[in-house]
Amino acid sequence: MNRVILIGRLTKDPEIRYTQTGDRDMAIARYTLAVNRRTKKDGEQQADFIRCIAFGSNGQFAEKYFTKGMKIVVEGRIQTGSYTNQAGEKVYTTDIVVDSQEFAESKNASGQNETAPQESPDGFINIPDGVDDEGLPFN
Repeated sequence: MNRVILIGRLTKDPEIRYTQTGDRDMAIARYTLAVNRRTKKDGEQQADFIRCIAFGSNGQFAEKYFTKGMKIVVEGRIQTGSYTNQAGEKVYTTDIVVDSQEFAESKNASGQNETAPQESPDGFINIPDGVDDEGLPFN
């Protein structure tokens, strides 16, 4: 069985292109995940950089919602291939073809929404530092 589940962070925003399939365009998103290894080398965290490719609605989802640094979960299959580059050398490839993908943490946890007011345990929203009382809609 060829099944893979990865949790990692996007190394950059996904690269998106569209291709014509029949009478409609199909999105193709390519991105790389930095996936931490279990062990450290000389006290430093090590990571593998794994290329992923998402087609169709998965590609559109990646285009709309994924950004650099975001932690995501990807499920798919490993696909290997090869091609000959311009120098005439054979290049081997390994990619994850994405079947499903989702967020692995909230926007607040990922630092994507640091300026949003946070709700306190008593149900009130904390007012961020630097906001004057005059700027509030009540006194």
